[in-house]
Amino acid sequence: MARVPCTHCHLEFDESVMITEEEKGKKLHFCCRGCQGVYHLLKEEGLESFYDKLGNQTLEPAETALKKGEELARFDLEGFHKKYVRTTPEGFNEIHLIIEGIHCSACVWLNEKVLHQTPGIIEATINYSNNKAKVVWDPEQIKLSQIIETIRNIGYNAYPYDPALQEERAVKTRNDYYSRILVGVFATMNIMWIAIAQYAGYFTGMEQGHKNILNIAEFILATPTLFYSGWIFFRGAWYGLKNRLINMDVLVATGATLAYLYSIYAMITHKGEVYFDSVTMIITFVLVGKYLEVLSKKQAADTLDRIIGSMPTEAMVVKADGSKALVSVENIEIGDLIELKPGEKVAVDGILRSGKALFDESSLTGESEPVFKEPGDEILSGTICLDSVVRYEATKRAGDSLLSQITELLSDAVTKKPRIEQLANVVSGYFSVAILSIALLTFAGWYWHSGSFETALIVAISVIVIACPCALGLATPMATLVGIGRAAKEGILFKEAAQLETMAKSDLLALDKTGTITEGRPSVLSIKTYESFDPAELLALVHSSNHPVSRGIERYLLEHYENLAEIKLSELKSIEAKGVTALCDGKKLAGGNRELMQSLGIACDFESEHTLFVYAVDGKIAAEFELRDRIRPGIREVITHLKAMGIWVVMLTGDHEASAKKVAEEVGIEEVHARLLPQEKAEKIQGYHEEGHIVVMAGDGINDAVALASSDIAIAMGSGADVAIEVSDVVLLEDKPESLLAAYRIGRQTFRTVKQNLGFSLLYNLVAVPLAVLGFVNPLVAALSMSLSSLFVVGNSTRIKLKK
Repeated sequence: MARVPCTHCHLEFDESVMITEEEKGKKLHFCCRGCQGVYHLLKEEGLESFYDKLGNQTLEPAETALKKGEELARFDLEGFHKKYVRTTPEGFNEIHLIIEGIHCSACVWLNEKVLHQTPGIIEATINYSNNKAKVVWDPEQIKLSQIIETIRNIGYNAYPYDPALQEERAVKTRNDYYSRILVGVFATMNIMWIAIAQYAGYFTGMEQGHKNILNIAEFILATPTLFYSGWIFFRGAWYGLKNRLINMDVLVATGATLAYLYSIYAMITHKGEVYFDSVTMIITFVLVGKYLEVLSKKQAADTLDRIIGSMPTEAMVVKADGSKALVSVENIEIGDLIELKPGEKVAVDGILRSGKALFDESSLTGESEPVFKEPGDEILSGTICLDSVVRYEATKRAGDSLLSQITELLSDAVTKKPRIEQLANVVSGYFSVAILSIALLTFAGWYWHSGSFETALIVAISVIVIACPCALGLATPMATLVGIGRAAKEGILFKEAAQLETMAKSDLLALDKTGTITEGRPSVLSIKTYESFDPAELLALVHSSNHPVSRGIERYLLEHYENLAEIKLSELKSIEAKGVTALCDGKKLAGGNRELMQSLGIACDFESEHTLFVYAVDGKIAAEFELRDRIRPGIREVITHLKAMGIWVVMLTGDHEASAKKVAEEVGIEEVHARLLPQEKAEKIQGYHEEGHIVVMAGDGINDAVALASSDIAIAMGSGADVAIEVSDVVLLEDKPESLLAAYRIGRQTFRTVKQNLGFSLLYNLVAVPLAVLGFVNPLVAALSMSLSSLFVVGNSTRIKLKK
């Protein structure tokens, strides 16, 4: 039998023992499942160039290499870096990673602390809302594989951010929590029935034999709850202690474990009472709180991928000999001539060389009206050619074009850590240390006072259990969860529960004009008709055009004229940046702007400060339409109410200054900033931050994405672009201004309830912990008290209502 090389490691074996498969007519051979898996992994991640670099060299079989940890080497491959790693202007490397295993703010703190202490790492920022980390490092001092290994060594896993795998991993995480909660809830519900019998026997007397049976039943239920459902806390506690961090996991694991061990001791020796019910309640309640946090995190694809997904992946490049070829955007070079057809997006920034056309720049500037471009004019990536075939010369590569720059800015904004998260890290650390310290001192004091190890241990466990942060941990998520439910009934979607609190503290609202204050589409303001006007003929004419003005005329005709006949047109012609012409039963129809009428020799003396559309039949004007982007009904009243609530309202828009100021005057906004590019909107937001404002931004397009991500709370109108909706924290599903006001009111109601819950939780701990320290509370009462405090928080949270 002939010997053949392994497709991956290149070692030769008899073909009879090889794993074979077909790929595009080519036969592949693998010496083991490991080599087969690594080959397909490299291929899926676009790293096939590894084999070109390898040449005829041989590797160890993958199964052997993986056991030695050499899979980390793939993070340093050139193909891997080309796909995931970006070089900063300073010469450093930058990557976005997903840190797997993060389930609390202390986890974020631990990872950032360890990474910051690692030589060669310049920056490490982790966003708790999506576990996404931005890491910048000096390639001369440290390799990416070493960074990944460092993260693994502290108990977490890291892998490059890949949107194709994100949803799958998110579902896996949710399902893992769900299965652990199911075990905990099942055990808790059943163990409480047994505990009722235990309580009755405690007061009325029970034979030891019956008591033993109940104790064993509780032990059977508590054990999987502690070690399966509670494994998350044990893992977090272990890695926290390993890295000299006392976190909330240490508190939960310690209290539950001590209660479990003492209960086993009491069950075997028949001395004292068992507290297996306390074990299940501790684990289940805290785990539910963790699960609520998981559910509140942002779902599905990252905003960056929505933007990238909206960009063209290929462009039609015209070669020197006149031939055309579809070329990947990444391979477009400066100087390439690119052909663009109506409806296509501009792939990279460039200069128009031939043809004239209208371009829709609303995705970048927010300008509602198309912009006419002719040879020599600059065109920007992400804009759309509307009505003509043109050719333009690329002046930038894909990575340097405007839309790519917006993507990078958005990436930085998304990974910035909110101030409230930093505070939570500090508070959780101090709280855990304080409770454990009090418990240790309590144990020592009681042991010295009573001389009984059992008594001292029970009192110490009571301190840990009664202070177990169920009420404190649920104070915010329960209130915000109810607030989110109330908001949903009003057509308001909060993606992040914690954002309700931030919104309640907001004192400045920044509004985009087009699509937010206004409807975002040209609508007919007035119409003047003459004898030759036939709405059916005009409808057929404008229906043939995709221009926004034509769409506005079409909507008007359908709304104001019924049962219009279907008209067939001939010799339909679209005239660049002017309008359309056609023939209908021998009549010459023309519809468009003033320039079109002038080119046809038709006198048009009508003046208007708004968009003008003129319709002519056989050289005579048949109708004149004035169009404008209308202000949303109710927006003025909403702004008035917001001002009464102490919120300063400003307008940030890419539209020209005259139009912006006129709209602002109509709706009651004093501060206006016009003709802003996306980066400039973000700079304005940052300026407000520096002045000490908590900023809410409302917008609806790609042009608002960077500013939305830079704000403390981002609100998207429901009819807005997918990108704006994905980057936002709040989406107004019903797309009406009243929802904006309702979002503020619900935020303030919820924050008020959060403060009440936190106040009660702190008061509860201030009272309950000293009582436990003094020995007035046993672990059973401690667990019940903890449960009642949680129920109080839940009950108080359900009182949240939208006050008009």
